Amino acid sequence: MTGGALGVGLVGCGGFAGFVLDAVAGLPGLRLAAVADPSPARARRLGARHGVPALGSLGELLERDDVAAVLIATPPATHAELATAALRAGRHVFCEKPLATTTEDASAVAHEARLAGRALVVDHVLRYNPLLRAVERLTGRGLLARPRRFLFENDASDEDLGPGHWFWDQAHSGGIFIEHGVHFFDAARALLGSDPVAVRATAVGRPGGPVDLVSADVVHPGGVLASHLHSFTHAHRAERQLMRLDHGFAETRISGWIPVHAEITAWADEDDARAWEELPGLQDELLAVAGFRPHGGERIAVRVERNAGSAAPARGRGEERSVPHRVRAVLDLGGEARKPYVYAQSVRAAMADLVRAARDGTRPVADAVSGFAAVAVAEAATVAAATGAEQSVLAPGPALAAAGRVPSEGVPA
Repeated sequence: MTGGALGVGLVGCGGFAGFVLDAVAGLPGLRLAAVADPSPARARRLGARHGVPALGSLGELLERDDVAAVLIATPPATHAELATAALRAGRHVFCEKPLATTTEDASAVAHEARLAGRALVVDHVLRYNPLLRAVERLTGRGLLARPRRFLFENDASDEDLGPGHWFWDQAHSGGIFIEHGVHFFDAARALLGSDPVAVRATAVGRPGGPVDLVSADVVHPGGVLASHLHSFTHAHRAERQLMRLDHGFAETRISGWIPVHAEITAWADEDDARAWEELPGLQDELLAVAGFRPHGGERIAVRVERNAGSAAPARGRGEERSVPHRVRAVLDLGGEARKPYVYAQSVRAAMADLVRAARDGTRPVADAVSGFAAVAVAEAATVAAATGAEQSVLAPGPALAAAGRVPSEGVPA
């Protein structure tokens, strides 16, 4: 790293690039060195806004000694090629999702990251969302069982996706499962704690137009089912998203594809009821994500209704427990108005993860293996929808898993 900070060069100066640079501005240990885009006007505009040189290509970025990492903010079909070039040049990589548009390319990029001994972070922002992180921590504490069912419904907007937008061109985007679904395939993998094994899927197109609604049922080990639905059919003001986690004796409902609000209902015994009641005092710990700056309006509220049910043992799926108390917990990041802030801070936390991995040689949260695994499910779902036949999902092998950690001796000082 130059001068104690990780010098970053950005390639792809579209609207999303501006959002990312605003989100990571002032991040400790990070310094923007230059931006690049084939469009001179776009590169100059973004470079001038951030006071850095504007270049014409990734190749020009890689010629600079002050660029230790590359931020890829280009359309999906270009990600694998650009990431590979950056890794082979000895640079760390922050890649907008998906890591690639095919499993073969995603595997190749992960392999390059391992060979290069460089950090690679995929912008799977849900991995850095405080609500999902809190659910993982509550699971680790034993207050929530590992989910036995995952459901996500996403009725998203197509208001800004005109007929000529690259989003509808599968050659550029990979299709809805790959361009967008990877976020939620990755979230399911994290929350369920397992790699999926098979998928069935359906795709529906608007009359005379592109596919704009897809669904997938993904089987995880242990009889766990994850159901995903994505549609790009709504006005911005009519968007709706809901993630539901079935924990058996508890349920979590998380709203927003950028989650800002969660409600948990659970049946508990007296020891667990008391543990739930202590959670508001542990709010900062439960919602903490390195690199994510709280705005101060976050809250955790818990209400326990004692003896709401019988103390006689209750049984479900072979599990028997005495759980007479009903718990209602609310985890809130400030409501819908805070969605842009939470989105930006999640991106900031992902970039902080790259800085930490490059500095310390630690494994990033959303690493090359995460990127590969999400693409593997998305590709299998795409094929399943096209063929009508269930598809097996390729799991990360041992060699690929080794791509996640960066040897500390291979990181520039």
